[in-house]
Amino acid sequence: MAPTKKRNVSSAKTNQQSVKKAKFDINSKVDSVLESKKHANDVFDILEVLESEKEKDIISAVSACSKLFCTLLERKELFKGKLPGEEEALSRGLSAEDKYRIFMRHRYNSCVEMLLEHLSHELHGVKESALCCLMKFAAVEGQHPLEDLDWSEHYNFPRELILALVERLLSKTTDNSLLISRFQEFLEMEDVRYYVMSSVRENVGKVMDKNKGAVVPIYQGNVFTLMSNISVPSKESELTNFMVKQEAKHEDWKAAKLIEHKRVFERMWLGFLKYKLPSNMYKKVLVILHDSILPHMSKPTLMIDFLTAAYEVGGAISLLALNGLFVLIHQHNLDYPDFYKKLYNLLEPSVFHVKYRARFFHLANIFLSSSHLPVYLVAAFAKRLARLALTAPSTALLIVLPFIYNLIRRHPACRILIHKPSTEDEPLEDPYLMDEEDPVECCALESSLWEIKTLQKHHHPDVAKAAMMINNPLPEQEDDISEVLEITTYELMERDLKQSQMKSIPLEFETATQLLQGGGDVLGQHFCLD
Repeated sequence: MAPTKKRNVSSAKTNQQSVKKAKFDINSKVDSVLESKKHANDVFDILEVLESEKEKDIISAVSACSKLFCTLLERKELFKGKLPGEEEALSRGLSAEDKYRIFMRHRYNSCVEMLLEHLSHELHGVKESALCCLMKFAAVEGQHPLEDLDWSEHYNFPRELILALVERLLSKTTDNSLLISRFQEFLEMEDVRYYVMSSVRENVGKVMDKNKGAVVPIYQGNVFTLMSNISVPSKESELTNFMVKQEAKHEDWKAAKLIEHKRVFERMWLGFLKYKLPSNMYKKVLVILHDSILPHMSKPTLMIDFLTAAYEVGGAISLLALNGLFVLIHQHNLDYPDFYKKLYNLLEPSVFHVKYRARFFHLANIFLSSSHLPVYLVAAFAKRLARLALTAPSTALLIVLPFIYNLIRRHPACRILIHKPSTEDEPLEDPYLMDEEDPVECCALESSLWEIKTLQKHHHPDVAKAAMMINNPLPEQEDDISEVLEITTYELMERDLKQSQMKSIPLEFETATQLLQGGGDVLGQHFCLD
């Protein structure tokens, strides 16, 4: 059902008195319309209440419209096919039955348009009731279609209604995140999800092209909220929950095929991400990218352009882009030029203070785990981390020091950074170039890890103890840094306080066991001695 641009809810007989009566007697109006066609004009009174300013009246009118038009759809008393105008229907000389169906179809279209407008109402209760009513209409329309749809393409699914609904959800001026979260339960139905995804893609292209690719924050926020609530099943056998069950050729329906779901899911996200996003939205997308987007795409490598652009931004956005690149490099054999050079330049003082620090060091540890990396590259990472450690917080140092030790264990040639031969005449200036962006040119192998020696006098005993490990040969087994990735300053202080409370004070070499047993005899003996 495609909503019409004009609606006719006025009647010559409708006046203030009938409106007031409809508000109080709306259920009886619905019953009278359903009982006899001669009461068809009572539908105007119901639609009038739907335009009321009171929330309670609107919600009762929505409920009444739901009952009325769902019943008419099930009875097949709404005109099916290309709808003629009301004046045209009167001049055609049609039967009374056809005229009634055309009349009621126009009233149904008016109701749908009014409900779509209520999706932008200022009261959430009105929005929610309108949304649920529209989805109920969609379900009944699917069973009793009003349009002659292309059987091979869309079967009997109310695609136009879903498209109009999605367009209203994706408002350019109002944050609809609460309403979209209510809509999420309908996205669990396979066919609804499929047509919502195709509708989102169509709407994004139309709106963003109209704005010439400029950022539209509220609109793009609504789009992201809706898309992030969409999850595609992993197996074809999981496609079982349909709002509209096709009587024939169900297996050939695109909405019943997992590969078609993945294809339209992929196109939806690529169509959204090809436009410029608000800066805070890059983080939101990247946080869910590796878990909620890439696994459901038929060709995840198509995301390389977006990930590359995000990786070049710098800061926290670059850190988050690592997750997606990690999936593409390790699972899809992506060749990313200068990847390690970019990773090296992400090591800045701010990396210890960002929200995603744990994720960054977890991924960096995986990327640097290969024993085939050149020695100069590993040495550059170890030296840069050691230099940054001089100003890092204690919680970060408990990550950095084991991280450096693991690099040295994997690449024994890097031990020269610890056991650097020196002479008295050697200048004290460090040859390492901290400002050099290329790890090849930073002269890390010509330097040493003197920074770790400095940290042996750190104010925190755990850090000083970890730095002391470099004085002795490192054990072969690597340190598990996963235990300290998420540690906070508060947790570190709590751990120190608990350790001090648990210390036992030595009072006696041998514990006294009979001090209070037979005490009277002992005291008596002492008195006798006195």
